[in-house]
Amino acid sequence: MAASPSPAAAPVPEPALPPTLRRNAPLVPTDSAASRSLAAVIAILTFLAALCAGAAEIVASSADQWRGAVAQEVTIQVRPGPGRDIEADIARADAVAKAEPGIRATRVFSKAEAERLLEPWLGSGLDLSDLPVPRLITLKLADSPAPDLKRLRTALAEALPGVASLDDHALWQQRLSTMATTFVGVGVGIVALVLIATGLAVAFATRGAMAGNREVVEVLHFVGADDDYIARAFQRRFFGLGLRGGAIGAGLALAAFAFAGLMARAWRSGPAGDEIEALFGAFHIGWRGYAAVLLIGVIASVVTGVVSRLTVRRFLA
Repeated sequence: MAASPSPAAAPVPEPALPPTLRRNAPLVPTDSAASRSLAAVIAILTFLAALCAGAAEIVASSADQWRGAVAQEVTIQVRPGPGRDIEADIARADAVAKAEPGIRATRVFSKAEAERLLEPWLGSGLDLSDLPVPRLITLKLADSPAPDLKRLRTALAEALPGVASLDDHALWQQRLSTMATTFVGVGVGIVALVLIATGLAVAFATRGAMAGNREVVEVLHFVGADDDYIARAFQRRFFGLGLRGGAIGAGLALAAFAFAGLMARAWRSGPAGDEIEALFGAFHIGWRGYAAVLLIGVIASVVTGVVSRLTVRRFLA
């Protein structure tokens, strides 16, 4: 009796691959909650850094305008004295100033205008008639020929010794320049700290991604992939996240400056708008500000890619 054929052996099922080892799946998923959170963090940090850079540019531009306006004007101070005719002294000081080449125009402040200048310090409603309030003469300087302020100061000292003095606002300009430089330096420091915080956030996110994709890394090593290949894969993915977050943050910063400019123009009709425009201009950051904001967005993405590559190399070492 012929033996019955043995049944065919049942095929052994292949073990299921873990989710991170699915075919055609990226090594570092960019659509996960962690990736979206990292992109949001990079966008927020880029936005803050861009705001600091734009504010520093506004202050620097305003300081340049202030220095330019102050450099075109000097002041003669005429002090009243016992037994002297203050009006005659003012007329003589004005004549000496007009005789100097390079003086474009002069303006004599009246007694009421001189007293009004003291209101921010002494308050309004005070009777200053008994006080020896100095009188002022402002001189508009011409670009060409340039006036010789040293010669003008000597002429005033000879014509009105101990009565008239010339103030070229050099001390005020120096303090203004120091203030603007300090503010810009603080802004640059804040931008650097924000970029360092971005790098630290990327380093933590990269180590988390490496820990979550340990099986993938082991398989890649098993099939012959070297550390450079794995590091490049992580760098590409995180560079994409950084580029997206940097673009969003820089775009929001540009929109914020545009909105501030619109609000400044809307407030310009009132006294508060005049004060804001006098201090900060029209909130226009200029081409240097726009370039700085865009550059910060690019730097944030580059920092993201470089830090992720370095972190991967240290993790694999």
